[in-house]
Amino acid sequence: MDRFDSLTRSRIMASVGQRDTGAEMALRKTLHRTGLRYRLHDRSLPGSPDLVFRRFHAVVFVHGCYWHSHGCYRSTVPKSRQHFWKDKFEANRSRDRRNIASLLDGGWRVLTVWECALRGKLAQDPVTLAEAVKVWLDSPQPTAEIDGNTDLAAVLSISDSGRSEQNA
Repeated sequence: MDRFDSLTRSRIMASVGQRDTGAEMALRKTLHRTGLRYRLHDRSLPGSPDLVFRRFHAVVFVHGCYWHSHGCYRSTVPKSRQHFWKDKFEANRSRDRRNIASLLDGGWRVLTVWECALRGKLAQDPVTLAEAVKVWLDSPQPTAEIDGNTDLAAVLSISDSGRSEQNA
């Protein structure tokens, strides 16, 4: 049972921001500190990616685990109106797939960083996470995902070996 009436709940949910979220700000701050520069929320690209690295022809989406139904401990389904929420989360995932496909068709590379990699009990070390993003930007991989369970050391070593194979 919701402790707020429907009008109050609607106002609260409408005020949830889509940009400059805590997770996004944490990633931006760490990447900027490591020397990476990017554009924010380019509306000319499908899905208005959170970070756009034109030099690498790559984009980064910072997805909230709840809103994009990641499947980790942060992505719960409310007990009330479960059908509505399941449909909403599926529509969000479907839109994400369409946007990624459009970006790939346009020659862009896409990295998705999940909120659980940036905040909470599964959060990755920010410096290592930023290094993994930098390695991915330098790699030829068209897509990748980083979440709280991602082994960043493996990401770094795979990307390093892929880079050395290309240079051979």
